[in-house]
Amino acid sequence: MKSRTPVVPPLSLWGGIECSMVRVGDTWRDQLRETGHYDRPEDLDTIAALGLRTLRYPVLWEHVAPRHPAERDWHWHDDRLQRLLSLGVAPIAGLVHHGSGPRYTSLADPGFGEGLARHAAAVARRYPWIADWTPVNEPLTTARFSGLYGHWYPHQRDPYLFLRMVANQCHATLLAMRAIRREVPHARLVQTEDIGKTFATSRLAYQAEHDNARRWLSFDLLCGHLDRNHPWWNNLLEAGVPQRQLEDLLSGEAAPALIGVNHYATSDRFLDDRISLYPPALRGGNGQERYVDTEAVRVLTGEGLGWSARLQEVWERYRLPLAATEIHLGDGEAEQIRWLHEAWQAAVALRAQGVDMRAATVWALFGSMDWNSLLTGKAGHYEPGAFDARHSPPRATLLAEAVSALAQTGHFSHALLADEGWWRREDRLHVRVARG
Repeated sequence: MKSRTPVVPPLSLWGGIECSMVRVGDTWRDQLRETGHYDRPEDLDTIAALGLRTLRYPVLWEHVAPRHPAERDWHWHDDRLQRLLSLGVAPIAGLVHHGSGPRYTSLADPGFGEGLARHAAAVARRYPWIADWTPVNEPLTTARFSGLYGHWYPHQRDPYLFLRMVANQCHATLLAMRAIRREVPHARLVQTEDIGKTFATSRLAYQAEHDNARRWLSFDLLCGHLDRNHPWWNNLLEAGVPQRQLEDLLSGEAAPALIGVNHYATSDRFLDDRISLYPPALRGGNGQERYVDTEAVRVLTGEGLGWSARLQEVWERYRLPLAATEIHLGDGEAEQIRWLHEAWQAAVALRAQGVDMRAATVWALFGSMDWNSLLTGKAGHYEPGAFDARHSPPRATLLAEAVSALAQTGHFSHALLADEGWWRREDRLHVRVARG
């Protein structure tokens, strides 16, 4: 009898709703409300009509129990999740998305993990048919923006606090998944993170090396790789991370069933000590010397940037199933379809090379607001997605056409794809640094 070659299902296209709930000072930026999705249940029918059957969707702690952990309001979520169920769209439930939890907690709160676990258990009891979960979106990135760069609450620039926040969120993810699995034994962790790489001039190679080691912390912690022989073990202890947290994570119980890579045109960075070549607004430093931290795509030529390089790195480090979980470009429709096409083709090519790529995800289907300032400025800067929510009802863009084609056939062609995206063109460069 001839052996049969296993049938490999085609690459899936997923969707996502921008749902960040970010605390800036004493106010919250709620992307669900600012883009209008909160008040448009019919958006879900529109998503299903594209052919999408998996959707990253929020059941945010800050929405369900904003005032007290025992006071939960399920009205909105009951309606939306039942609608997804009836449409045949499976949600990946997100519980904290760039947030710090409700007002009665924070990322630095020792009780953050137990609080999130209680919320996770309540969600799982109410919606036991949900199989896929993201308790904390991008824990490392959120800790950087909140504890290292000062953009979001609690607006600190403290490397020790940053490390405690990373560990706290990862441990909270472990506790949340334990709580979920008591209700849904087959629940899967879909863990997302932006793992953009840092490049640098030779003088700043030490800083790039530090940043590139740091970018793996969340996945290393969750996968149980951060043991006493790990180069960051002592750093975490010195920062005040409880050893019991690190030891609890060593079991690997929180290893993701699927790693979600979020990647943007600005994710890869370049550090340049030649500050006179750049505008003053880009100049900064590390407390020891002055340098510019800019988008690598605006400086570097050659290989090593973009979707394929980052996905390949994650695969080589963890050998776990992968998905591209945020594909979004805040630009015109032509550039948006080029960015999606490049991400999709990278995933297809890696899959053909044996990488366990499962899906690519069109993020911010109904757009996002003020992400050009990382939500720190309320200027009303709207970026459309597959739909432009400035119209009523939201107007389908060219990206929606691409999404529908990829979701239903796995292929999309358009004359605009004959031209390269701006991130590939020569005129993108502010300063040129060649790479092999």
